[in-house]
Amino acid sequence: MLGHEFMRHAFLAGTFVALACGLIGYFVVLRAQVFAGDALSHVAFTGALAAAAAGVDVRLGLFVATVGVAVGMGLLGRRARPDDVVIGSVFAWILGLGVLFLSIFTTSSSGSNGTAAVRVLFGSILGLSAADARLAAAIAALAVVGLLVLARPLLFSTVDPDVARGLGVPVRGIGIAFLALLGLVAAEGTQAIGALMLLGLLAAPGAAARLLTFRPWWGLLLSGAIAVGSMWLGLVLSYEINSLPASTAIVGVAALAYVAAGAVDLLRRGGRRAAGELAQAGPQGSLGS
Repeated sequence: MLGHEFMRHAFLAGTFVALACGLIGYFVVLRAQVFAGDALSHVAFTGALAAAAAGVDVRLGLFVATVGVAVGMGLLGRRARPDDVVIGSVFAWILGLGVLFLSIFTTSSSGSNGTAAVRVLFGSILGLSAADARLAAAIAALAVVGLLVLARPLLFSTVDPDVARGLGVPVRGIGIAFLALLGLVAAEGTQAIGALMLLGLLAAPGAAARLLTFRPWWGLLLSGAIAVGSMWLGLVLSYEINSLPASTAIVGVAALAYVAAGAVDLLRRGGRRAAGELAQAGPQGSLGS
């Protein structure tokens, strides 16, 4: 499999993109901003259509739109954590723009840009060139470094924003910076697995890690590991099964990881409940005898 150049490119870009999605996705779940991640995936497609309609590089529209809208949502939201009203309003506005750009684009004759726009919707991780793979890996690595720099104050402001603010932590600024990183990862992840599938790689590993451990740093590490593992296994499955799209396989594995984590959590809670009932019944049984 690795004898094929396109697979080596896919593993290079996919590993870093998945790591970035897994790490930032854990905080997305922790901060209850999954809806924001979903909205930004649609923003990415609208930005790509806008760039295609304008005849410029699709990636320019991707990054400008997602990062810009992410920062805008942070500025509109209370404490830089936009609520459903803010996200829903921006979502509707972006979808309206997407319809407009789609209408403009379909009347143009730019077939090459049309192919690029379709790839943004469904992903093109198996079609990356060497330069594109290196660029994707570099941008994802930059997002990972930025998140790790913000991780400690971000966790503090997520768990208890009032105390963090009282101790001088710039809660609003950190929230906006986090959303900017989310926009960056959403734009890069859209190129790999597509706007329709991006939410799965953002939310499923983080949600699975949240079910498996209550320790935030272990959860962050576990979320990144699940995302990377999903990427690797998904690429292998898509190579072995010709009719299986890579993005579908990757997100499918991530979703199965979440289901498995839910089963483990259910069994663990059942065991604790049974242990508690036995502990309560023990003294009563001894008194009865």
